[in-house]
Amino acid sequence: MSGVNKVILVGRLGADPEVKTLESGTKVAKFNLATTEKYKDKNGVQQENTEWHNVVLWRGLADVTERYMKKGDQVYIEGRIKSRKWTDKDGVERYFTDIVADNMTMLGSPNSGSGSSSGGQSQAAAPQQNQVNEPQASSLDDIDDDLPF
Repeated sequence: MSGVNKVILVGRLGADPEVKTLESGTKVAKFNLATTEKYKDKNGVQQENTEWHNVVLWRGLADVTERYMKKGDQVYIEGRIKSRKWTDKDGVERYFTDIVADNMTMLGSPNSGSGSSSGGQSQAAAPQQNQVNEPQASSLDDIDDDLPF
C-alpha cells in the first residue's frame, strides 16, 4: 500500500522569491510562505498563529515565480513535503523541511483589497487566471545542499 504526501497552502510570501539557475539550465525558486490562523480564545480575544513554510518551485513554476511574484503576494500552493537531513561543518545533524510545489495559483497582491477581518472569504479567494501546473518536480536530492537559500 502506498501513502499520500499532499500539501495545500494559501498564504503570503514573506520575502521576494530567490531564484537560481543550475548548471543544467534548470531554474529553481524558493520563498517563505506565511499561513495565519485567526481565532478567538476562550475569553473572546482575537488570536493569531502564523506558521512559516519553505516552498520550492522548479522549471516553469520557478520562471513564473521569478517574473510575477514578490513579498506580500498571496498564493495558493499544492505540493508535497520533502525533508532533508545533512551534517553541517561542525558535525551537527541538521534537518530541513520544504514544500515542493507542483501547482501554484497567484491570488492577489497585498494592495488588492484581500484583507478581510470579517472571517468570511476575502476578494482574493477567487483565483486570478494565473494558475500554473508543473509536471513531476525534480527531487531536491538532485541539487547541492549548499544552495545559497
